[in-house]
Amino acid sequence: MINILWVDDEIDLLKPHILFLEQRQYNVTTCNSGMEALEVLSDTNFDIVFLDENMPGLSGLETLNEIKERRANLPVVMITKSEEEYIMEEAIGSKIADYLIKPVNPNQILLSLKKNLDHSRLISEKTTSNYQQEFRKIAMDLAMVNSYQEWIELYQKLIYWELQLEDIEDVGMTDILESQKTEANMQFGKFIEKNYQDWFLPHTEAPVMSHTLFKEKVVPELNNAQPTLLVVIDNLRYDQWKAFEPIVNTYYKKESEISFYSILPTATQYARNAIFSGLMPADMEKLFPQYWKNDTDEGGKNLHENDFLREQLKRLGLSHLKYEYHKITNLRSGKKLVENFKSLKQNDLSVVVYNFVDMLSHSKTEMEVVKELASNDKAYRSLTLSWFKNSPLLEMIQLSQQLGFKLILTTDHGTINVKSPTKIIGDRDTSLNLRYKTGRSLTYQEKDVIAVKNPKSFNLPALSMSSSFVFAKGDLFLAYPNNFNHYVSYYRNTYQHGGVSLEEMIIPFVVLQPK
Repeated sequence: MINILWVDDEIDLLKPHILFLEQRQYNVTTCNSGMEALEVLSDTNFDIVFLDENMPGLSGLETLNEIKERRANLPVVMITKSEEEYIMEEAIGSKIADYLIKPVNPNQILLSLKKNLDHSRLISEKTTSNYQQEFRKIAMDLAMVNSYQEWIELYQKLIYWELQLEDIEDVGMTDILESQKTEANMQFGKFIEKNYQDWFLPHTEAPVMSHTLFKEKVVPELNNAQPTLLVVIDNLRYDQWKAFEPIVNTYYKKESEISFYSILPTATQYARNAIFSGLMPADMEKLFPQYWKNDTDEGGKNLHENDFLREQLKRLGLSHLKYEYHKITNLRSGKKLVENFKSLKQNDLSVVVYNFVDMLSHSKTEMEVVKELASNDKAYRSLTLSWFKNSPLLEMIQLSQQLGFKLILTTDHGTINVKSPTKIIGDRDTSLNLRYKTGRSLTYQEKDVIAVKNPKSFNLPALSMSSSFVFAKGDLFLAYPNNFNHYVSYYRNTYQHGGVSLEEMIIPFVVLQPK
């Protein structure tokens, strides 16, 4: 039974309201003054308090402050005759649960109770009901989806429901959604296997991809009258963007948002270099051998993004553009850029590559603490949100809003929580990534991967005449047979990228204007 404390110096006049509530199985305790209410509260637990603002002796606001000091989480509904703004502000500032103006009718009281005490249950029931209806439609869509745009829409729908179901207590619904995502990734793998290489053929309709993103989506946004800040957050999934979008919306209004496709492999050295060069990896290797490094080459694979960007601007006839490129790999370099941020106003384009999310996902495999904190997608989103709220990146976004920058937020690829191993065998020169391999004489489970025997068909460099690529599908990861059990227990339930999944390939590109 719900226990209500109702405090009003004219409580006898409220007898009809109290009877109304008692008939609906609410238990109501009444008090005539603030002092009496505080005494009762010290002995009895209540679920909610209705509190008159205008009482002799201890006023409603004074009583409210005392209640909050003693029971900070107890919901208090303030009831008042006065509509003066300062009383409302005082009450709201003291974290009231609701604010009602006298005369109140019984249904207003009932609505306030349901809003404050049944809120979670009612939302949970409605969300569950809505998803149960949508489940059938998603299942039908899954059977029929057959274009890159339909896959984007289906994935966005799945993420919408994942975020809706995140805060309800029905684990069964979450499990059903997870099974739909797994099924979607199986079908998506087949779609990519069938269609991906055709996207590079002349006169074939293709999605916006890593290597066409800058030309097709960034360049049209550049404007001499307004500086542009392009932020590429490494390894950012669509659902992670949705998690911190409300914070960005405090400072910016969204002008447009699309999802585009990361190229394969969905790995930083391939996908991010493709964004900045405007080229596929095979062309990068051919045209800029001084900047490109293959998997087995020594040294950093993303050390020449600025060089690639300069060459792309030259190719697009934009050499006159005043731009700067900054890569943030740790907290110190982030804070340093914040300190000097105002100097970016003189640029037409300022590019910031922010590596945090990538470091987070990789460190998860190394650090047990992070592994505990990001044990599933919900926790991973929460961790990303917590980081973003306290990051120099948020400070940069606040500064860019104050300075009038157009803001473009995007990423190079996403990441997926890998659940199951699939065995692969390769020679000592085989690449190390858990979601894709390139090398000679690879042996693998054919049903678990997309195998590319001719890398040129995917516009990828070939390490030798006989080398090939394989990409893990769904939530699989590639494991060698020797020391298999140790390897599997170490990497299972970690976040990886490089393979074929909705999470890795369908990623956000957002254009925003300062508020």
